[in-house]
Amino acid sequence: MTMHRRSFLSAAALAGLFAALPRAIAGAFGYPRALQGPMVGAPGPEHFTVWVRASGAFEVALEYATDRDFRAVVQGPRAMAGAAEDGCVVLRAEGLRPDTPYWYRLKYDGVADRFQPLPHRTRTAPAGAADFRVAFGSCCRIQYDADQRIWNTVRALEPDMFLWLGDNIYADSDQPAAIADLYARGRTVERLEPLLRSIPQLATWDDHDFGYNDSDGLSPYKAESLRIFRRFWANPAYGEPDNPGVYFRQHYGGVDFFVLDGRYHRDPTDRPDNAGKTMLGARQKAWLKRELKASRTPFKVLAIGGGWSSAENEKGGDSWAVFMTERNELFDFIRDEGIGGVVCVSGDSHMGELNCIPWSERGGYDIYDFCSSPLAQLPAAKHTRQAPEVRVRDVWTRSVNVGLLRFDMTADTPTLTYTLHDELGEAVWDPLVLTPADLANGVRSWDRKADPEELRRLQRFRQGKGYYGFDPVEGWPDRPYYGEE
Repeated sequence: MTMHRRSFLSAAALAGLFAALPRAIAGAFGYPRALQGPMVGAPGPEHFTVWVRASGAFEVALEYATDRDFRAVVQGPRAMAGAAEDGCVVLRAEGLRPDTPYWYRLKYDGVADRFQPLPHRTRTAPAGAADFRVAFGSCCRIQYDADQRIWNTVRALEPDMFLWLGDNIYADSDQPAAIADLYARGRTVERLEPLLRSIPQLATWDDHDFGYNDSDGLSPYKAESLRIFRRFWANPAYGEPDNPGVYFRQHYGGVDFFVLDGRYHRDPTDRPDNAGKTMLGARQKAWLKRELKASRTPFKVLAIGGGWSSAENEKGGDSWAVFMTERNELFDFIRDEGIGGVVCVSGDSHMGELNCIPWSERGGYDIYDFCSSPLAQLPAAKHTRQAPEVRVRDVWTRSVNVGLLRFDMTADTPTLTYTLHDELGEAVWDPLVLTPADLANGVRSWDRKADPEELRRLQRFRQGKGYYGFDPVEGWPDRPYYGEE
């Protein structure tokens, strides 16, 4: 008993000694620094946003300048990192010049991070129409691929913004510590770090970062998942004040991006597909309709985790293909309100896809869906049993991939060019080029834009034969789906 008491007193005295040490000496035992980050978040013409996770409960300060040597340093915002947010803070530099490069650095409890002695550079968004690039992808499983060579390609494509379209981690857990650990591990991938520190990163989620595989709005853990998601991303918004979620609108270079939440308010996929079944929830859907009507940009991008086409209308599917009534309601709304320029992007399928929903046959215009998946996960070959409305390009299943949207909003005729790139950076199919004239009511474009081979396959399929030359067998296409997306 006496020995235990002496040990306790010695430990208490040692702790008191550490508390009294000057900062310079105490630093040898553990100095303030970044555990993960920094990462650039939501952009704007007059601001940039920085996320970082600090190593302790202390002040984090942002400094920036227009030159690398910080000859005219500006003291930016400060925030206290604390245990409640696991050390994560978001700092926003404001009052900046549009479309201008800025160098920035962070100080932790008044000192620089000795592991990051060099400053980082980012750029504010343009104030008006611009020529810019947006890369996107989904399904990034560090347990499968810790190296992630795809980020070499992404950096070489020089995007101005990156969209994470779900399954950004594969947590598959209801434990906050497990989810946070996967986010933290993902932020220290060596090839990814330079991209995080320089290019705005925006994100939505899908099932594996929301909860378990195929999880939906009935999940009892969803509020905690949202809390951790908000902690590790720096989006411009998270739903609405009275309607939680991860959806938001981001403007960049003359284009509106509507990033949607397909999980928090989702009904179970096995419910009958009728007007009562929803993926978005009533409030998010009303928000989307309202924001689309208010948008005046030539292109409007709808981004979500699961594909927009009918391809995954099969057992085990959880994309828009099993929420067709609500999807069609949205497309009818776009047609009836005369909202032009809508295109879609998605992820989840473990395939690179370029599909089209021919709404020109219903008095609207053709809706294109660009899918990039996976970034770091095993590709799949499910397309042999799936049938979207129209395949514009052949499915890519040979490697991981990343999608690229190239907008030229400065020309007399704005253009959107879509390409998909493999791990080496090669474009895997011919670009698809769209103009606002292609995306206006009454215009049919899908048969002009699709590859001739895909048109021949579609004709064969509509004759009751197999799309890829293999005629259907009994039970097709309702075979069970095995595996996770």
